Amino acid sequence: MTKRVVSGMRPTGKLHLGHLVGALRNWTELQAQYDCFYFAADWHALTTDYADTSRLQSYVIDNVMDWIAAGVDPERATIFVQSLVPEHAELHLLLSMMIPIPWLERVPTYKEQQDQLTEKDLTTYGFLGYPLLQTADVIIYDAHFVPVGEDQVPHLELSREIVRRVHHMHGSIFVEPQALLTNFPRLPGLDNRKMSKSYQNTIDLSDSAADVETKVRAMYTDPKRVRADIPGTVEGNPVFVYHDAFNPDRDEVEDLKTRYREGRVGDVEVKKKLSKALNTALEPLRERRSVLEAHPERVREIIHEGSRKARAVAVQTMQRVRDALHLAY
Repeated sequence: MTKRVVSGMRPTGKLHLGHLVGALRNWTELQAQYDCFYFAADWHALTTDYADTSRLQSYVIDNVMDWIAAGVDPERATIFVQSLVPEHAELHLLLSMMIPIPWLERVPTYKEQQDQLTEKDLTTYGFLGYPLLQTADVIIYDAHFVPVGEDQVPHLELSREIVRRVHHMHGSIFVEPQALLTNFPRLPGLDNRKMSKSYQNTIDLSDSAADVETKVRAMYTDPKRVRADIPGTVEGNPVFVYHDAFNPDRDEVEDLKTRYREGRVGDVEVKKKLSKALNTALEPLRERRSVLEAHPERVREIIHEGSRKARAVAVQTMQRVRDALHLAY
């Protein structure tokens, strides 16, 4: 039997290069080896953006267009929307009856996001309980693997603890998911802060070639380097981080680094070559996306077809859960 992978993404805005290197490239590779279920986590988007949902549907459609443009194949992977499979909510409810609140309060991002997103009221049960919904998203499909970066391993370990607690009380019901560790370059924002839509420091996957060139010209570089003949720092320099991630011409990249360190190349040349590399990488995505934009009804068909397929699996799991919990009448 082919092992199953489950992963989701919150539709809270346009996707950017960080999503491409952090998730989408990996998603496209995994679908060749695993039975992949990828979903737009619209309920998860509500944990922080519950006050204004006016753009939620458009973000789902826009994000799925980017997934497909990046190479996620609806013929090889199941693409669906979380809220179109209401069994997620039922399983989340049942888990909430069994899991102690302190387990949820100790999740690292719980306090971190409350400290960072001070403009939003995150004192809701939905925000506290999102690890339970996250767990339900995975175990309802008997996922063998969840692709995560090292910083996300504690989240998955909580899901595994939740599964073990349920099994202790009600017998073996679920597959205990394993981490599928992914290594990817962590891209800084264009201003060298954390990449974030709220900072307006991203290059979006849907940006035009001209947009990319404009944004790259304004990128942060070595602030000590006021002239091209002054030796510059490559390490941690966002322009070179992006070159490493997107420029396939390794000889060119190493030549630029050497000359930059020696004060023999200006930022203009380094950035021009980066713009060229980025646009070369993004052009196939733009072409595939333009086809989807001309036929948005096809994207909706893909979402609904995938959601029907996902729900068929979820329904079977929930029947097993109800039997185990003596809730099958």
